[in-house]
Amino acid sequence: MTATPIALGPTHTAPLAEAITRAGGTLVELDRARALVWNGGPDGFPERLPESIEWVQLFSAGVEEWFETSVFDHHPNVVFTSAAGAFAKSVAEHALMLLLAGVRYLPEHLAARDWHRRQLEPHVGTLRGATVAVVGAGGIGRELIAMLAPLGTRVIAVNRSGTPISLPAVVETVPAQQLSQIWSRTDHVVVAAPATADTQHLIGKAELAQLKPTSWVINIARGSLVDTDALVEALREGTIGGAGLDVTDPEPLPAGHPLWELPNAMVTPHDSNPSQVRAPAFAEHVAENVTRFVQGRELIARIDVSAGY
Repeated sequence: MTATPIALGPTHTAPLAEAITRAGGTLVELDRARALVWNGGPDGFPERLPESIEWVQLFSAGVEEWFETSVFDHHPNVVFTSAAGAFAKSVAEHALMLLLAGVRYLPEHLAARDWHRRQLEPHVGTLRGATVAVVGAGGIGRELIAMLAPLGTRVIAVNRSGTPISLPAVVETVPAQQLSQIWSRTDHVVVAAPATADTQHLIGKAELAQLKPTSWVINIARGSLVDTDALVEALREGTIGGAGLDVTDPEPLPAGHPLWELPNAMVTPHDSNPSQVRAPAFAEHVAENVTRFVQGRELIARIDVSAGY
């Protein structure tokens, strides 16, 4: 069986080259390829692709930056896939860390310099028996749900279609159109949805007002999904218990921003998917999709241009 010709760019790396050849591809120049594995961003992407290109694999899981360009419009007959799901375990682990740290009020404990309880007992909680809304039950959301199940957590899973998710811990699946129904019924919220025009400021002042004074909001998706000004106000006034953010709006979060100072806010610099984990995970994702392409099977993480992700 002849190996399938695949181009790799803009940077050739040994792990990606090995993943492509291991999965039944052979590395060739772009003008001879049927597919392109692109490990860069929109800048520098070829303005024109050869007519022979049927599929392009992108490096990022979130593709909002690609929608800001004309790449998809210029290549309507090419299938594009993202890295959605490739990094799910690492990001879900980070989300769980932030949620546990918040529920246990770890920031207050880390700031302490003496042995004093500081009246935290009414706020310190547990995930056992708590209800957590996972908004965006895709790859990351599902991995997080699996991690929450052994802790005895009840999960309200929110996805686009409302198709029931049969995973331990899931007590209800809610379609995105009915998102307004969950805020008053959950103890905590984890945001893992894609960034689109429809998800801009998915959580704002009205949504935060319906949560509990002990609720934690965790965002490991994109900063644009949460109204930063409304969040700062809710944190200052004690409307919610706190926020754990690996993504912010604006990003990078500038020095002196209130989120750096508020004691009930935790900010990590968009590092839920560190490079030492990201590179091998993407290589495995590429290998899986190359195998599927070679065999004529459905590719994973296919980008739906009409949906925006």
